[in-house]
Amino acid sequence: MVKRTLLGMLTPSSNTVLEPVTSAMVAGLPDVSAHFGRFRVTEISLRQQALEQFDLSPLLQAAELLADAQVDVIAWNGTSSGWLGFEADIQLCEAITQATGIPATTSVLALLEIFRDRNLSQIGLVTPYLTAVQERIINNFANAGIRCIAEQHLGLSVNFDFSEVGPDQLAEMVHTVAASEPEAIMTFCTNLRTAPLVNQLEQQTQIPIFDTISVVVWKSLMLAGADPSRVQGWGRLFSEPQMAVQLSG
Repeated sequence: MVKRTLLGMLTPSSNTVLEPVTSAMVAGLPDVSAHFGRFRVTEISLRQQALEQFDLSPLLQAAELLADAQVDVIAWNGTSSGWLGFEADIQLCEAITQATGIPATTSVLALLEIFRDRNLSQIGLVTPYLTAVQERIINNFANAGIRCIAEQHLGLSVNFDFSEVGPDQLAEMVHTVAASEPEAIMTFCTNLRTAPLVNQLEQQTQIPIFDTISVVVWKSLMLAGADPSRVQGWGRLFSEPQMAVQLSG
């Protein structure tokens, strides 16, 4: 039997996008499958109750259950450290690996790695979030040397509602940001349906677009020892072989 590659994904309970999109990305890889563990997330805001959803304990509990499936990697398929601070994801990954012995990553840490290794410092940002959350994200990336020169956000806070945003609106937001000619655009929310649009939008804008579902799948495959370039039709991230060389070195 061919060795299977099992990707474990930590998933917000009210998210209805990342599971089908992640599964679709790896559908053409018969030896790769994605497996999901949920914990409760319903609201994205800076209210204390909303911030507490991302406390370490429920994430670790979900990770330990994923470990029962002997997954090769455990990824936090979410963007909370964008407003909590990147150290939250670093601590989470360390705690997951300590508790399970399994390598861990997150959407945001994968993005930071990509920006660092491509020397990208001027980006566009598309999210569904509230203004206060958007400002936190922009400030945290700025502190890491990555300046947001154009942004679009929808002012939403109910996590389920993010999944209801249609492709035409998402494409319009990306094109609006692209008009400022950033070096790259990040579509920042794992409950937005932007990943399936990336291939077409990159062709239209001639700007690399990094979606937070896509980047965590890409990085998870690498950590699991699989070749991400086998994923076809999901944008330059998977089709440019130098990316794998840079980040595996």
